[in-house]
Amino acid sequence: VDDAETHESDARAVNATGPALLAEAAVRHGAKLVTVSTDYVFDGNGTAPYAEDAPTDPLNAYGRTKAEGEAHVLRIAPDSSYVVRTAWIYGAHGPNFAATMLRLARTHDTVSVVTDQVGQPTWTGDLARRIVELVDTDAPAGIYHGTNSGQGSWYDFTKAIFAENGLDPERVLPTDSAAFVRPAPRPAYSVLGHDGWSRAGLAPMRDWREALHAATAAGVFTA
Repeated sequence: VDDAETHESDARAVNATGPALLAEAAVRHGAKLVTVSTDYVFDGNGTAPYAEDAPTDPLNAYGRTKAEGEAHVLRIAPDSSYVVRTAWIYGAHGPNFAATMLRLARTHDTVSVVTDQVGQPTWTGDLARRIVELVDTDAPAGIYHGTNSGQGSWYDFTKAIFAENGLDPERVLPTDSAAFVRPAPRPAYSVLGHDGWSRAGLAPMRDWREALHAATAAGVFTA
């Protein structure tokens, strides 16, 4: 996300041009297309969960290029494509916030985490299963929000990570985003609504705390 601020043309090639080319190929071959997008297409000034059809207004280059990609896909393949927006994802593979917090817990007595950014921590395992279900059930084409339900701050998420892994959550200290200035601004409110699932006859994804408990029990993390 931060790198996209200074390499927006590269980000556009991946996040906008790439999905457009895939949509064209999907139409030619009669295939379905799922493109994964982001909460960063919104400005984060909301106070209620963003609906799937809410106007986009990204704050940063990453969000701008992802919004462009969404628009291309929905224009080129409106009847055979799914735009799945996700956020705050963590899982067994690759760098992610949860793994970083557990790594810091091994080397620091305390960690300071922001309370003024609110979203929906989302397990990649839940997201992957939901994408498969979306395609297998032949759900209506369109935009879906692929995040676990509920909401919390990064501070809330970290305390839950510590607790699930047998660490003292009091080692997590609150701070605000002014302490962590980044090249790309982050939306303060990233909670996504899930009405799209209900319209498709599918249940929304489970609460993020339940998902975190299941992920931890499955051995996704090692404290």
